[in-house]
Amino acid sequence: MTDATTQQPKAALGVGSIISESFSILFGNFIKVVIIGFVPTLIGLLISGVLSGFGVALGVETQTFDSPGEGIAMVVSFIINMVVYSVTTALLVQLAYDAKLARPVQIGRYVGPALSAVVPLAVISIVVTILVGIGMMLLIVPGLWIYAVFSVIAPAIVIERAGFGGMGRSRALTKEYRWPILGALILALICAMLINIVAMFIVGLIAITGTAGMVIAVLLFAAISTIGVGFLSIIVALIYARLREIKEGVSVDQIASVFD
Repeated sequence: MTDATTQQPKAALGVGSIISESFSILFGNFIKVVIIGFVPTLIGLLISGVLSGFGVALGVETQTFDSPGEGIAMVVSFIINMVVYSVTTALLVQLAYDAKLARPVQIGRYVGPALSAVVPLAVISIVVTILVGIGMMLLIVPGLWIYAVFSVIAPAIVIERAGFGGMGRSRALTKEYRWPILGALILALICAMLINIVAMFIVGLIAITGTAGMVIAVLLFAAISTIGVGFLSIIVALIYARLREIKEGVSVDQIASVFD
């Protein structure tokens, strides 16, 4: 006779499957992913370049703090980058579900939900980034743990319209799965970092050729850096979908139906 108190084994997150499918979605929709992220990233780079200098914005020059204005410019640039990240992520989360379901990817259809999620997503992203930064300065592991706890904020806000409750929703969904989530995110971050390193190397070579080179460098950096952000956003979207499937029995079809 089976003991009624016996707990069923916890369903696996399936990190390998999520990583593999994320690569498949990225390369299967490569041009669309770049297009989605290019415009907001370019706008963010241009604004940051005007505030702090294009060399600093591209990462080929070091930020100095010789005057209070430079510190203010850095803070404003950080906020702008968070807004850009929020818009891009909100768009790519929607693309990921359509691509997973083999539905037509319609960028124009994603704009409305993305814009409605920008304010809470940007504000919460800033808060989480600060918390992760503090955790990383104290000990690396707490910072990474915080990152895993709040990793599915973007889809929670975009899909469920969770608003400023996105932090609590992410905390609840990731509970009991934070270590495998962290493993998947670390792999994604390594890929994104490698892409950015290549981008910065190429951009650095082009930027030193003069004004025309700097213009090309800005455009190229915006395009290349979008790939890393796109891959990370797709992984987060699939992690969120898997968590809802495990914990709530919600299918990807039901998740994606909010865009119909």
